[in-house]
Amino acid sequence: MTNTPKTTPPDIPADDSVVAIARQAILDAQRAVFGYELFDRSTAADKHTAATDAAVLFNALSYAGSESLIGRNVVFINCTHESLVGAHLDLIHPEKVVLEVPPLRAEASAQDIDGKLVIFQGLKERGFRIALDQNALRKPYASWLPLADFIKLDMMAFKPELAEPLVKFARSANAKATLVAEKVESAEQYERMARLGVTLFQGYWFAKPTVVKAQTIRPTQATILQLINLVRKQAETDEIEQLLKRDPTLSFNLLRFINSSGFGLQVEITSFKHAVMILGLKKLFRWAALLLTTSRNTSTPLAVGQTAVVRGRLMELLAAEMLPPQECDNAFVVGVFSLLDVMLGVPLERALETVSLPEPVVDALLHKKGVFAPFLELTIACESGDDAAFARAAAQLQLSNHQVNMAHMQALAWADELTSDSQ
Repeated sequence: MTNTPKTTPPDIPADDSVVAIARQAILDAQRAVFGYELFDRSTAADKHTAATDAAVLFNALSYAGSESLIGRNVVFINCTHESLVGAHLDLIHPEKVVLEVPPLRAEASAQDIDGKLVIFQGLKERGFRIALDQNALRKPYASWLPLADFIKLDMMAFKPELAEPLVKFARSANAKATLVAEKVESAEQYERMARLGVTLFQGYWFAKPTVVKAQTIRPTQATILQLINLVRKQAETDEIEQLLKRDPTLSFNLLRFINSSGFGLQVEITSFKHAVMILGLKKLFRWAALLLTTSRNTSTPLAVGQTAVVRGRLMELLAAEMLPPQECDNAFVVGVFSLLDVMLGVPLERALETVSLPEPVVDALLHKKGVFAPFLELTIACESGDDAAFARAAAQLQLSNHQVNMAHMQALAWADELTSDSQ
């Protein structure tokens, strides 16, 4: 279905904390990008399974930064028939995704082929679009063609003189489907298909696949299992929120995922409780299950995560002295995410590009200004042992040493309690 070689590409990262997703542009007749076909390049495995289908979509939304990867364009994903009934499809906005469906095995019966119709119809009713390749133009697949939104014609699979009859036949089989000429490798091929009225093109002549890489932070599998167990027993939102507050890597991944363009929300989610409520337990369970399958049994060093949690709680407690409750939630986010550069091993500005946060939060983290900046300054001063910096920051907020010390002790105790609960 694609121009990418099936052998292991040379640019696969050796570090499993790096996600790599290749994309190849699909262009319209004006050479504008209509969409991208995505391929997983994070592992050396070339086996295409339901699990890899789920992983490429999940990684595209959760790790690689969907805005930089696909922007507002359509995504084409190669699917196995097993993955078409996968729960991972419930986590994405259907209007963003075209599912490329392959033919069945050569020995498939007419009953096997027609048996897939109910799955296709269900996907269409949910808003997904379906792309078929030219194998679907064969007689056994006649029942599939009316459900196709795109039909991809492989320029390497037929002789030039067959282009016109093939295009005519495809249009007669489904006049509403958009035709895509793929594996276009020359101007001659492009011009021939354009003259026949084909409007979408993909191939090396336009663009070779490019790889988008992103550093990742993955929670420990034990933490993800805790989240799954909480969801399975239908825990209260407050209890789930406490787990998210306990592990900065878990909360970071959740906020980045739910605010990605692929999730399809029109508003920005910045509160952990709001994220849980928006997702609901069913989708939260599926998100956690996918996160578990793409994680390793490693994580950010415990001391860094512990410090981030203490910062978040201390900022939340200090903000409660003078800010409304919603702003206290944002204060917690500032504290927790203030160590993202350490966790990711990249500059903080780059780390924050992959998660959507309110402007006051970003101002505090990157520019040390705005309503939360003095609280962050005081929180860091509490760690430093610099008495002059502590006194200056406390005076700026008009907080007494006693108030700050009590809040700091509460934050440390809270973080210790969370850690002991998770062991």
